[in-house]
Amino acid sequence: MLDLVRSFVGCPSSDVHILNLPNEILLAYAFADCVVLLNARTFAFVRALAFREVFPSARDTSDHVKCVSIEPGMKLIAASLGHHVALWSLSGVQKDTWRVHSSLSTSDSEAVTAIDCKSGLLGVGSASCLSVYTLGLEEDLLVWTRKWSISAQPYSTVRFSPSLMHVACITTDDNIVRVYSTASGSLLQILRHPRPVKDFIWRFSEKSSRDDLILYTVTTDATLRIFLPVLDTPDFLQLHASLDLYSDSPHQAISKAGSPHSGIFWLHKDTLADSFNTIVSEKSNHEDDTRYRRLKEMNDEGWDFFARVFPDNLLSLNRIQNIDHRPPTLLKQFTLLQSPPSILSSYPRHLHILKTPKHSSLIFVTSPPLRTYEMDPLQFFEEDGRNGMILLAQGPSFNESDTSKIIRFVRTPEGRGLAIVRESSVEAWHLHSGSAEMRRLGRWKGANLVAVLERGKSVALYSESSEKTMLTLHRSPQLSSPVSFDVPRLISLFCLPSGSSDFLIGITPSYTIVHIEVPSLDQPQPPLLKPTSVTSTSLPSSKPLVLVIPVDPMAWSSTRKSGNNCAHDILLSISNDGELAFWALEKGRFHRSWVCTGHVRTGKTGYRLARCSSAKKTALVSPGSNGDELTIWDSKESEFASGLEYRQIFKDEAINDLDWTSTPDLQSVLAIGFSQHVVLLCQQRMTYFNEEPAWGTLGRVEIGHMLTHQISDSIWLAGGTLLVGAGHHMLQYGQCKPSTSNENKPVGLFEHVVWLNGPLPHYHPQMILQCLLWGKVGLVKEIIVSLFKFLKNSSVEGRRPAKELSSVPIERFLETDWKSPSSKDVMARPQYSVLFGGTEETHLGEDQDRFSRSLVQYVIDELEISPLVHLTSNEHAHLLVLLQTTLEIDEQSRALDSNGLRYLISMRSFYILNARVSSPSPPGSPVSEGHNSYQYKRTFGRERLRFRDMVWAFHSESQEILLATSTLACGGKMKWVDAKALGIFLWLSSTESMKTQMEVIARNQYMSGDDRDPTSCSLFYFALGKVRLVHGLWKQAAWHKEQALMLKFLSNDFSQPRWRTAALKNAYALLSKQRFEYAAAFFILGGSLKDAVHVCVKQLNDPQLAVALARVVEQGEERPILSDILMSVIVPIAFEKGNRWLGSWAFWLLNRRDLAVRILVSPLEDVSKSLDIPISDIGDPNYDDPSLALLFSQLKSKTLQTAKGTNEISGRTEFKFVLQTARVFCRMGCHALALDLVRSWSFERPTVPRRASNALGDSEDTLGPLQDGNRRPVFTFPGHKRRSSIVIDMEVPSDPSTRSASPEPPVAKQTPLVKNSNKAVGDATSRKTGLGSLMKTAKQDVSVPDFDMNAFF
Repeated sequence: MLDLVRSFVGCPSSDVHILNLPNEILLAYAFADCVVLLNARTFAFVRALAFREVFPSARDTSDHVKCVSIEPGMKLIAASLGHHVALWSLSGVQKDTWRVHSSLSTSDSEAVTAIDCKSGLLGVGSASCLSVYTLGLEEDLLVWTRKWSISAQPYSTVRFSPSLMHVACITTDDNIVRVYSTASGSLLQILRHPRPVKDFIWRFSEKSSRDDLILYTVTTDATLRIFLPVLDTPDFLQLHASLDLYSDSPHQAISKAGSPHSGIFWLHKDTLADSFNTIVSEKSNHEDDTRYRRLKEMNDEGWDFFARVFPDNLLSLNRIQNIDHRPPTLLKQFTLLQSPPSILSSYPRHLHILKTPKHSSLIFVTSPPLRTYEMDPLQFFEEDGRNGMILLAQGPSFNESDTSKIIRFVRTPEGRGLAIVRESSVEAWHLHSGSAEMRRLGRWKGANLVAVLERGKSVALYSESSEKTMLTLHRSPQLSSPVSFDVPRLISLFCLPSGSSDFLIGITPSYTIVHIEVPSLDQPQPPLLKPTSVTSTSLPSSKPLVLVIPVDPMAWSSTRKSGNNCAHDILLSISNDGELAFWALEKGRFHRSWVCTGHVRTGKTGYRLARCSSAKKTALVSPGSNGDELTIWDSKESEFASGLEYRQIFKDEAINDLDWTSTPDLQSVLAIGFSQHVVLLCQQRMTYFNEEPAWGTLGRVEIGHMLTHQISDSIWLAGGTLLVGAGHHMLQYGQCKPSTSNENKPVGLFEHVVWLNGPLPHYHPQMILQCLLWGKVGLVKEIIVSLFKFLKNSSVEGRRPAKELSSVPIERFLETDWKSPSSKDVMARPQYSVLFGGTEETHLGEDQDRFSRSLVQYVIDELEISPLVHLTSNEHAHLLVLLQTTLEIDEQSRALDSNGLRYLISMRSFYILNARVSSPSPPGSPVSEGHNSYQYKRTFGRERLRFRDMVWAFHSESQEILLATSTLACGGKMKWVDAKALGIFLWLSSTESMKTQMEVIARNQYMSGDDRDPTSCSLFYFALGKVRLVHGLWKQAAWHKEQALMLKFLSNDFSQPRWRTAALKNAYALLSKQRFEYAAAFFILGGSLKDAVHVCVKQLNDPQLAVALARVVEQGEERPILSDILMSVIVPIAFEKGNRWLGSWAFWLLNRRDLAVRILVSPLEDVSKSLDIPISDIGDPNYDDPSLALLFSQLKSKTLQTAKGTNEISGRTEFKFVLQTARVFCRMGCHALALDLVRSWSFERPTVPRRASNALGDSEDTLGPLQDGNRRPVFTFPGHKRRSSIVIDMEVPSDPSTRSASPEPPVAKQTPLVKNSNKAVGDATSRKTGLGSLMKTAKQDVSVPDFDMNAFF
């Protein structure tokens, strides 16, 4: 998602050091308080070795690293700061990991001026002495022991000879090179020069076995001298040759350069030899080619090469011959070639040549400024080298201000301009459009507050002093002079774009808002830099404020139209009681004013950090005893949503920074800055498949493996660019570059956010599931047919590009299936073949566009092999499940009602998914092929259906078919674990069906084990009253140790009190032995159903079992034990977990159908006030299920009681409920269904009775007509027709009437059938006009038989 595209880690002020590793070559140089490691070829940042890692006391020092040395054999890097020396080594266990090796502090506490580390020796030069240390091991610790120390001048360079027998030193501005003995520290030789020596090099070769002393020195006049020993004195160096400016360069080159100054550098002999050998070995068949013969000659002769660079970047290459000749002979020198000017991009002070493993090219590294070039020897040595040198990478120029630590970042609203606030300065930068390149535009002195304008071209600096507070506006020096003016004392300053001007908004300590309008540079003729107006306003808040911050304008600031900002929120205020308020600036004709656009009550105070996104998502950080608590709040607070979307406590470390950015489609991404990493959060799509939080981790940016400095600030820039500042360094992260290959294609940040929270494609399993639940079966079948066509015509191997699938028009989602143009093929096609015993399956060749079993099977088989891209493993599994489920419900659609179909969808998905999880992955599937991506984590099954699915079956009129289908799904042998998973005894309505099914379960429980244990089924048989049957089962259990006792005990008559008492005593005895299920069985045997269900709830933790026993055992209308379970157990659980489905089901069984409707829409606290029992624990509102609206649309006018409950819900509440459901659809990625919902929802209220007079003049209650017959049909109910009457509830009224009872038929004297009750039920809406007459009719003592669906079969 995010890659490190550029690192701002400083440029070396002097030479760089080279470390050759097996896979790469590193450059090491000192910068500020650390040693920076870069890849030599690309300048890619590898690591910064901070001195504080070794010496924590250097954390707050202003000193910089002075010296760096490389030990190539042991892979050591040594650096000095002050009087300390730190060493790091490359780990041999963890790849590319640098660890602290050892440390050293000089005893005299004098600053170290020079170091050199070679093969366990460390030479250290300080202000007054020269010391040599040896490396040893003491108590498993690496320790440096001083070998000798002598008084000396402050040497600037110390280097050991290749044989380690000598150490040479020079000082700054001194003409002498001193050579000491490494063994004793005695001065061996002094080499005097006519000019100051600025550098020297011990010539060495890894391929040579000789340890001859050969020393190259370079003086300030760019003259190189060669010192060699003679045979008689092998340890005494003598001058043998020199290369000055005039001896090795033609006069025309000097005249072209225009200056006698130059730099000369030795090109390492081994490096050139490796490159020449590679070229010659690869091109052995080109012996007649002059270029290859020349390279071969140069390689065989063993020349030493020297490069001289002139100020005009002209390069002259010289060679010296016979240096390795023994006995020494005359050294020969001549110029090999001269390049044209400007072959290098800059004039360097240091030059290195590097070998590239297994490659013929050479790498030139120059500094400062840092540049790297690639040289092709064949082309370079062909003529004058003009075609053989290519610039590969370049670093920034050295700037002393870069060594100042970064404090914070400030950006322009659109993210193209940036201000970097350092300890001593402020810098303005610009991010180029369409690229990740950042360019510095200017630098100014530090200030208290900073705002950056005009994409970095202008800055506003606010400074405070004891005398006054001043704001200074700066532009680039070439544009205009700075302008300063007095302003009130400010605590915050930021920029707001507004067409032809930029608004600076300052906030005072009293939260007064200061407006400063600055002319824009985008005008044809930029005006002078001075504010056009400075005004002050205040926020009209009724509460004391503790914080006012800007709303991030990233999403809308790119549109620079006049007055554009007035349509957006600009400020967020937080009051002392934790209330968030959003403010927009309303620009009037004569003045500006602030308008509050919304409130959110958080209920918390003491926030430490706060940031608000363009989408009005507010991130708040508050300290706590367990760590920092991060909460994210939405601005849309209502009775259906508290506004809280996310909450997490970070226990490990404190949150240092928050910053928002927005994607092009206004999705918000939050960057949370910690000390060593940045966590990225974005909204996650809501789903029926996984229980995940509303916000999830999008990614993580780690800097700990590169930098040990703590992150000072992180900020989003335009285009998804994240800038991280730590210490003196900046790391720029950008979106992944697109790849040409489909396999392992990198995904950009914004694209990944769309995957997680954007609109779903029509083939996504969540979209298909919601279409099935809302009755759009025909549309789903069309989607499957289009998916079949795509798979059939696709010729791409492997994972298929799903973006090539043709999308379904939005109009199709707005249609009902019965109006579908393809209904004859998809929805309303009669299955005559099934009716007459045939098969629906057809060959694909006959009719490929026809939905059939063979078509669905083909799609499933293809997707098993080649999954669609952008689908996780879990989503892929659900897609296959829904394809198979759609086929099954299509084959049974004529026998089921809509609620039965919804239950069947969930039930079949439940079993098919669990079967797929338990089975091994099919060959070729992503899981079986070992994909490591997060997309291919195996999904997990569920233990039971959700209560939502059970409620669909509860309200279905096809329960017998559902029961048969459920039994078939269990393999024909349903046991209690299966019945519990499907909620059989929660949704069955017929008592006889429940008894029959419980007997089936008892039989299957008994037959499930090989032992045929009667105890496994006793509970169910006792509940059915079949004691004799259990007695017979014990006769067959000869193996059981309790057989004799049970046969004797069960032979008694349990209708007698004494034996019932005996059964209860046995039940308590079984409780003491923790045989809870058997104890419940004996409680039922003893006639104590209440104790049995208590055991099921408390000990077995199985409320479903308690409900099943109560519904089967209890007879009659009252059923007090069932009512007690529902009120004391089920209803509190529903409120505690916020499960509105469970609560609606419980109230329906309790004959409180008004509450069964209200709990779907009304806040739980309001519903709890209508109950006779106290509800202390109320969970989350849980309106995040669009199916709640579907159930509410069914129940709100189903019966008189539900009509009462509907009328107790205000129209405004219902309106907000529908909007909340539409938002949930959008959160789920089903935007088309959200549009369909708000487009077709009917807000018509249930019809109320009206008074009508008959022919005799008597009045009677009748049903009034509908108010409007031209309303759109209810959402997704094909062929829906509004009820012309309301079903009268047959059960006992749920609560006493609050009005007079209905009069009896005309008699001499009217008397009420039911007395008035003093208890008022419901809120004021329950007593609307006409509702009393409606409820009065409902409470008449009318005897109507129960409706039984079984009568039709």
